[in-house]
Amino acid sequence: MSLDSDIIVDRRRIRRKLTFWRVAAALIAIAAIAGFALIATPGARGSFVSAGSIARVQIEGLIRSDADRTRALERLENSQAAAVIVHINSPGGTTAGSEQLYDSLTRLKAKKPLVVVVEGLAASGGYITAIASDHIIAQQSSLVGSIGVLFQFPNVSELLKTIGVKVEEVKSTPLKAAPNGFEPTSPEARAALDALVKDSYAWFKDLVKQRRGMDDTQLEKVVDGRVFTGRQAIGLKLIDQLGDEKTAVAWLEEQKGVKKGLSVRDYKLEPRFGDLTFLKTAAAVTLEALGFGSIAHQITQTGVVQAVDRVGLDGMLALWEPAASN
Repeated sequence: MSLDSDIIVDRRRIRRKLTFWRVAAALIAIAAIAGFALIATPGARGSFVSAGSIARVQIEGLIRSDADRTRALERLENSQAAAVIVHINSPGGTTAGSEQLYDSLTRLKAKKPLVVVVEGLAASGGYITAIASDHIIAQQSSLVGSIGVLFQFPNVSELLKTIGVKVEEVKSTPLKAAPNGFEPTSPEARAALDALVKDSYAWFKDLVKQRRGMDDTQLEKVVDGRVFTGRQAIGLKLIDQLGDEKTAVAWLEEQKGVKKGLSVRDYKLEPRFGDLTFLKTAAAVTLEALGFGSIAHQITQTGVVQAVDRVGLDGMLALWEPAASN
């Protein structure tokens, strides 16, 4: 009987050790693959683009300030690429991040022939990005526009009152750190925010007017915050042509004198660590093995960075998002 007990204890001990080393091996494998990819993956430094090719740049998802992206576009300025096609599929993001990307593409356009192709969506900050180009192409069912600025903040003052929590504060002036979400927004704070939004909105409208060559009447038709299909947008001067990448290549050849027959090659902007596909897969498998299936599913579906991006958008937004259905 004593011998059987010892055998059972030994087996449990061995099983615990095996579980520990399996988990440790999985985590080490993830770290090793990630480290190797960051060193070896061309996308981590921007893909090499030869003199006999057109660079394809993808702008996708939420737009925010990104120094790595700026440096990657600066490297493209000094590359041997004959021209650049920027594909956009973005609902926008922060106004500051969108302005930064607009400025980067404007500098790039001064060095290389550049054209924008709207894949599915170029709204708000995505449209700010698009108008850096002198020529915008979109598919008939693409969505463009949403010219406007938004400042959102949660207010939980009624909830705190219900549960009996009060937040105390001492501040230098009434408008310091306002609004804070812990108390009703004062008329003065709301007026200050309104001034910020209106100033950024005026900047956005002036940029559209200037870049798209609109008069005041034309401008007023497109700046109420709505999105338009590609078919509608061409008549409203928001885009220049309906088509796709082949249309963009033809325009570069005909209007910018780019040599015919050049291949189009991906130029990858520096990726964020959590967006790497292999890392998402490895992390999901490990979490699944450890019993965190729901988290693994979230990573597989949206990625680590995308899952928290919306929460991390600070300041004023140039962002389009349709209301969620029940």
